[in-house]
Amino acid sequence: MSNNKQYLNKKILITGGAGFLGSKLATKLVFENYLVTVIDKQLYSNTSLDHLIPYSNFIFIKGDVRDKKLMKKILKNQDFVIPLAALVGAPLCEKNKRLATETNLLAVKFIINNIKKSTKIIIPSTESGYGKTKKNVVCDENTPVNPISHYGRTKLDSEKLVLKRRNSVVLRLGTVFGLSYRFRQDLLVNNLVTKAVKDKKLDIFEGHYRRNFISIEDVINTFLHIIKNFKNFRDEIFNVGLGDGNVTKIELAKIIKKHVKGLKIVDNKKKKDPDQRDYSVSSKKLEKRGYKPKITLSEGISHLVKFLNKKNFNNNFNY
Repeated sequence: MSNNKQYLNKKILITGGAGFLGSKLATKLVFENYLVTVIDKQLYSNTSLDHLIPYSNFIFIKGDVRDKKLMKKILKNQDFVIPLAALVGAPLCEKNKRLATETNLLAVKFIINNIKKSTKIIIPSTESGYGKTKKNVVCDENTPVNPISHYGRTKLDSEKLVLKRRNSVVLRLGTVFGLSYRFRQDLLVNNLVTKAVKDKKLDIFEGHYRRNFISIEDVINTFLHIIKNFKNFRDEIFNVGLGDGNVTKIELAKIIKKHVKGLKIVDNKKKKDPDQRDYSVSSKKLEKRGYKPKITLSEGISHLVKFLNKKNFNNNFNY
């Protein structure tokens, strides 16, 4: 553990802290000597936080953010709340609209209504809210939003709640890639790299659709930067993505090909993508406030390929 004791009295609650993003964020904050509490149902993994058990500045609570009695107790005297608990992605939220609304929106509303005014909120949102834009449009934080999924709508509605409450920061995350204590194969870059390493073939449909990307390491460091400099970010929205990370799916496949020998790319023009998002995004506002992403898309893909090449793939491969 670090010897820096400057932040030992800062209490941070992370909901959904055992997941892909949360497990890595909790680890970073514990190592920075914050007092970290995580609440999570552990629906997907019950080992992603095991490495933090020995640390005296870490508390884990197994529970559901929709449990109002439990949440009321946990929310007392927190300095920061980071609501990561969510149903993520359009397909999952379309299948479970009620649960998505309860978790992504109503649980955030409950947090707002049950914390002190001095408690700060940093909420991750999504660039999905930009929906589909024209090719020449690069979305900044003032671009009108146009969510085309229930997921996007619940996240934008939660944005409105925390900004109205004030003493809050909204982070609109690009599509995150990279490794964590709970690996997510469903995220686009992670998914395509996994298929490329396993099958040596990528079937790309609607390859002209654009997306903005960001490494999980840079997302974690953005949270840390804002925690340490909160007054410079208070009550604003920030896009979090790579400046050169606006690429089409075909361009992404070609970057992956540079790292996977013998990879065949099929530009399939017959299939439709169930995820109809198509946008480019600017994160210049965040960069001007002092944080510029450090890991490029190509570097992140290289890290993933090295990791996955150590895996023993078979036809039933799954995470």
